[in-house]
Amino acid sequence: QVQLVESGGGLVQAGESLRLSCKASASSFSVNAMGWYRQAPGKQRELVAIITTGGHTNYADSVKGRFTISRDNAKNTVYLQMNSLKPEDTAVYYCNARVSEVARPLYQYLYWGQGTQVTVSS
Repeated sequence: QVQLVESGGGLVQAGESLRLSCKASASSFSVNAMGWYRQAPGKQRELVAIITTGGHTNYADSVKGRFTISRDNAKNTVYLQMNSLKPEDTAVYYCNARVSEVARPLYQYLYWGQGTQVTVSS
């Protein structure tokens, strides 16, 4: 079983920063790509950023230059440094992880965290 635990959300003012963390507890699994998504009220969940085990990253256009995704493979933890936050960044942020069974690497699964609220006031 895989569990993802997020932390770091909160209420900030526009222009301030937050750092989100997400740790994957994944015995018997290898953690592959990890990512952050967000969902604002009344909107669909959208990609924020993803990162592979090799460190390759991809960002939504709306956060490029402001957000940075990183990971610590030894800790199975992914981070999202969010700078210059805007009110439109307000959402519940979810991390996900694509994992594969150590014994059967072709068997892959996608897990989601419970979400953490980020609120940016103007």
